[in-house]
Amino acid sequence: MGAEGLHCARDGIVRGCRYVPSPNCDERPAHETVSLLVVHSISLPPGTYGGDFVERFFTNRLDPDAHPYFEAIKDLRVSAHFFLRRDGEVVQFVPVGRRAWHAGASSWRGRARCNDFSVGVELEGLDDAGYEPRQYERLAELVGALRAAIPLAGIAAHSDIAPGRKTDPGPLFDWPHFLARLAHS
Repeated sequence: MGAEGLHCARDGIVRGCRYVPSPNCDERPAHETVSLLVVHSISLPPGTYGGDFVERFFTNRLDPDAHPYFEAIKDLRVSAHFFLRRDGEVVQFVPVGRRAWHAGASSWRGRARCNDFSVGVELEGLDDAGYEPRQYERLAELVGALRAAIPLAGIAAHSDIAPGRKTDPGPLFDWPHFLARLAHS
């Protein structure tokens, strides 16, 4: 259990997170093992932090009239397992044992369909903006809680599993800092 009390329970819900169930998930293929964590970034509308637009988006409740950008994404049905706000709050949308719809067309180390074997974590942010120290702390805590429950063997950026199609979490995500935090958590 992490310093903040994060603990992945048998039902795949991480205690210490706020749970907001998303309908945008389904069962993983039989006998599939979760072995990869994918780091993403999102803000809605782009460049705006706070509020509940990301939660509404992942739960199919986003009002397309609330912002001009939302018209372009109104028909998308996506989710992630977790959303890490800039203040460090962790929101969970999908139990770890279920498949969230976060990776899209993707491949990792020769394996296609990364949604089948990965957990998706969205950081509140943009590719071309830095992330908050609290986000790195909480991400390391979350990874620690997940590693205690599932055999995570790798951590990758969305851009690593969908090169040419995705760029998040972007060049300003401080991988050396995050990996150092992870080694000490």
